[in-house]
Amino acid sequence: MPEHALTNKRVSDSPTFEIGKRYTHEEVYRGLNVGNAGGVRPCLGKDGEIRRLVLMTSAPSARILSENPYHDRVEGDVLVYTAAGRRGDQGLSGINRRLVEQFATPFPVYGFLNIGNRRDKSLGTRRWEFLGLLELLRHFQEKQVDTGGQTRDAFVFEFYIHNKSRKVESANDLKISTELLTISTASKNKQDDREIAASPLVQPLKIAAIPPTESEQIRRQLLQLPPQKFEHVVKNALERTGFERVSVTRFSQDGGVDVNAHAGENIWPLKGLLVQVQAKRWLHSVGRREVAELRGSLKTFARGVVVTTSHYTKAAVVEANEIGKNPIVLVDGYGFAGIIHSSGVKID
Repeated sequence: MPEHALTNKRVSDSPTFEIGKRYTHEEVYRGLNVGNAGGVRPCLGKDGEIRRLVLMTSAPSARILSENPYHDRVEGDVLVYTAAGRRGDQGLSGINRRLVEQFATPFPVYGFLNIGNRRDKSLGTRRWEFLGLLELLRHFQEKQVDTGGQTRDAFVFEFYIHNKSRKVESANDLKISTELLTISTASKNKQDDREIAASPLVQPLKIAAIPPTESEQIRRQLLQLPPQKFEHVVKNALERTGFERVSVTRFSQDGGVDVNAHAGENIWPLKGLLVQVQAKRWLHSVGRREVAELRGSLKTFARGVVVTTSHYTKAAVVEANEIGKNPIVLVDGYGFAGIIHSSGVKID
């Protein structure tokens, strides 16, 4: 994929992109002086430095997610982007490495989402919705099942979507991006929230080891579920492992408690203890903020648990076990896959 050099343009010729507005493919690549193909498209300055990046992705349909549950997704204010290539191991090289350079240099990254198939004539040619400027929160390597059914190493990038300022003038995008990233880095993007915790740190139970391929196949199935159905899988797993009076709360997407359960006879030292679970069918990782928010939602004397299909940052693990605070149990995607396997819960 060619890396386009920046051409001289008058400020009056530099287009402005408005968040939520749709653009043609040509308006995007010509207006931002990038290539016309590929998911990540750079524009280079005179000395070969990155002037800006444009990230092009699409909204997955139910059919696409059933075939590839790792497909790029917008989850709340986070865009999850999986490196190029659907078969075999991925490496952090080429254009993928360019993304990581934003940690050192605050160049703007534009996010555009293709909202429909070109065969849908009702959408016309303006099918690329501007999401906003993107900030790389973290990147990490994880196991995935590729299109050939084999377990592979893949790279995942998580971007925070800055969408408060409605318009971005391309002539001033470097200044805008620098200001956004400076404020964001100072307030929330701490180093330990960039790093993913190793899975053994967050496994609350000793479960029978299962082959990595089987574990990832289960996680893959869980990622295909809508969030509401994932909550019911969590409910079934709790019932299978000794909890009683288990109920799913009303679905609200507000980040609160999703499942309530009480320890049963087989968990006799804690019999009757209220356990409140937050279920996150996420592709992106769970950070410190989400753990702290659940603790604030718990009833008095209740025990809190977060169950996700993804991972936790190191900051989330620290927050969950902070001295002087009510501890929160963390179960990641691999840990929950083991619980599903050992308890015999069916994934509908």
